[in-house]
Amino acid sequence: METQRIAVIGIVLRDNPAQAIKVQQILSQFARIIVGRMGVPDRASGINTIGVIVKASAQDISALAGKLGRLDEVYVKSAVTSIEI
Repeated sequence: METQRIAVIGIVLRDNPAQAIKVQQILSQFARIIVGRMGVPDRASGINTIGVIVKASAQDISALAGKLGRLDEVYVKSAVTSIEI
């Protein structure tokens, strides 16, 4: 079995329903690796933030972050821990 790591992926997007749907579709594709997630809308500034905790191989973490990061007006950062599972 491939080594897995815990990572946190931070997603920030403007209040754009079309992009929010695309983000949701990608997260659904990777549902098997998602441990938890939390979304926080900031209606005053029109910014939405989502924190996603994943447990997966480095390759799967990178694939998820990469797909999200290729969306227009979606900003993504990931922090991968050094803990191996």
